[in-house]
Amino acid sequence: MAGLWNWSAAGLIEPERVRNALAGALETPVTELPMGVPGGLLCDVYHVGGDFPTLIDVFLAPDEIAEETVASAVAVRLGVSLLLPDDTLNPTRYVLAEPDGTLRAVHVDEEETDDGVERRHARPCTGADPACATGPGCGRSRFDPGRPAAA
Repeated sequence: MAGLWNWSAAGLIEPERVRNALAGALETPVTELPMGVPGGLLCDVYHVGGDFPTLIDVFLAPDEIAEETVASAVAVRLGVSLLLPDDTLNPTRYVLAEPDGTLRAVHVDEEETDDGVERRHARPCTGADPACATGPGCGRSRFDPGRPAAA
């Protein structure tokens, strides 16, 4: 375990609920910062504005399972959509894990604030969206523009 995952969730979700969903999806203990449990994950949850106001930082994330697989399972458990970084260098492009477990490429508008990054206006990455032209990689991603992917 050594990774870092940064997600944004639609809706205001209590930190304990997020940690419980993550613990259930990974079948491992999840604690808040600065505590820790040997073999467990650390998870910081805080709130900002925007359409995805719950920010989730997972420390010591496992390497042996794909981040999008876990995000999809957590989205199902929480019943909300989660945004997670995709595999391109386009700064507006994310993977949306939907409450039914579907994964799809989207673009979002971001605004830096004193509280953190606010994300708004999620829309499908179609390959023809103007946001696709502002950064590299939409067509080279394993998350094809306009097509949902399995978790």
